[in-house]
Amino acid sequence: MINHSNRFCRTFLSSFSLGTKLSLSKHTFPFAKSFIPAFSNKNSFAFSSAKDSASSDAEYVNLIFINKDKSEVPVKAKVGDNLLEIAHQNDIDLEGACDQSLACSTCHVILDSDIYDKLPIAKPEEEDMLDLAYGLTETSRLGCQVVVSKEFEGAKITLPRATRNMYVDGHKPKHH
Repeated sequence: MINHSNRFCRTFLSSFSLGTKLSLSKHTFPFAKSFIPAFSNKNSFAFSSAKDSASSDAEYVNLIFINKDKSEVPVKAKVGDNLLEIAHQNDIDLEGACDQSLACSTCHVILDSDIYDKLPIAKPEEEDMLDLAYGLTETSRLGCQVVVSKEFEGAKITLPRATRNMYVDGHKPKHH
């Protein structure tokens, strides 16, 4: 027996052609053949990821990440991405154990004061997590909460010497 929610799901999913991406908020869900059984495409719509369509006219700024060993890594950062995403895209050792859910302080970064002063004030949830960060400074923020703007051109982002992770064995989760 099919209830209303199952009927809705089948109707909704049948409107997509296979391989289509649906963009909801910040998340993109690729539909694959193994996930969706073959449907007729008589009602297919053209959906695309917001990130895919905007990438051609995206703006970039130059940033410098300063690693724990004081080595500098210059990167080209897309305006609108957060510092944690940029670090992961460039293989910078910035952890992000909670997957940007404001449940840890492993993406703690130290910003130059001129950039820090231009940012919106941290939410109380971010402040609570920063209290747990190793090597907290007056210009500390969580990388997952700092969205890059044009004003970041040439900014230096310093990684602290250590992080406080919930894992006892020093395990670092892999980036998605």
